[in-house]
Amino acid sequence: MRNVVVTDPPRADAAAVDALAGFGVATVHEAIGRTGLLDPRVRPVHLGSRIGGTAVTVLCWPGDNLMIHVAVEQCRPGDVLVVTTNSPSTDGLFGELFATALQRRGVRGLITDAGVRDVAELHEMGFPVWSAAVSAQGSVKATGGSVNVPVVVAGRAVRPGDAIVADDDGVLCVPRETVRTAVTAAQARVDKEEASRAAFRAGELGLDRYGLRERLPDFGIEYVTADEYARRSGEPT
Repeated sequence: MRNVVVTDPPRADAAAVDALAGFGVATVHEAIGRTGLLDPRVRPVHLGSRIGGTAVTVLCWPGDNLMIHVAVEQCRPGDVLVVTTNSPSTDGLFGELFATALQRRGVRGLITDAGVRDVAELHEMGFPVWSAAVSAQGSVKATGGSVNVPVVVAGRAVRPGDAIVADDDGVLCVPRETVRTAVTAAQARVDKEEASRAAFRAGELGLDRYGLRERLPDFGIEYVTADEYARRSGEPT
């Protein structure tokens, strides 16, 4: 496909995306059937951030950040910039100057399976970043790419306007058409977990609450005394 910049992609509902972010990656991932998770090699540069936003996607050449400059103009408040390269790259394509421009536009963070740099400055300014590498290796601005087209980032397809949820547990992409359904499912899971939490505080065991005890024989698990174990194994108790 030729190099393009799509200026008006559909975006997931902003309020629903904000609600998803409140649940966190692990809860939403479980609630929607364990789909959408980016490869765990994409990790937060600093711990403690939790964001949700709509994806502005960027396809660059390795070692070339021209299209990130192009993409900044396409970003709106509530977006998350999602950057990949058309072949693997760990070069530091993104740093503090980009973050300054994106913060000004209300962008909530960066997701990339390439590299970033200026880590201390990013932390100081409070701009959340998830990346596959940290590298001081610089980049050029010499080759065209695309903005707001479907991309594959860390093994996961991401379309412009899809919901991105990211925290210390990783990064999740939720298709823009299913965000409201995901919010409902995530709330149901939170309610279920709260009931379980209350039961555990009262002393109930997961073996019983989840109906696991009666299934143990199906896994070949049996309970024996120490003397029985010693007789069967020939080992001293």
